[in-house]
Amino acid sequence: MSGSLHVGMDSTQDFEVDGGLLTDVGGTLAAEVLSTPGMIGMMERTAAMLVRPALEEGKATVGFEVHVKHVGAARKGERCQVIARLEEIVDGRKLRFAVEVTTQDGRTIGIGRHERRVIDTSTGRGE
Repeated sequence: MSGSLHVGMDSTQDFEVDGGLLTDVGGTLAAEVLSTPGMIGMMERTAAMLVRPALEEGKATVGFEVHVKHVGAARKGERCQVIARLEEIVDGRKLRFAVEVTTQDGRTIGIGRHERRVIDTSTGRGE
């Protein structure tokens, strides 16, 4: 590690609920909303981008575990914010994050934990 990777670092990313983030659950909903896979994808991306600058050259992270609850709806066009905070580093390789998605007006949409592993990209194998 470069040494700048540390517990407590966090990042916030704003996004619009649109495009591939949407679902109408096969036409069963009257309006398109943020899908659970879309929400999780935004959580994972924010966590990955948070630590990326702190990794040594030739290293990256991959997600391997997600424990989240999708507790509210965000409609198409709504602005949301995802927050990722690094809470624990295990053996210098396993990174545990707290993640949350809220709407612009402060409603919680999703909350939970996400884990990523540091891998060696120069060999093409996780190390």
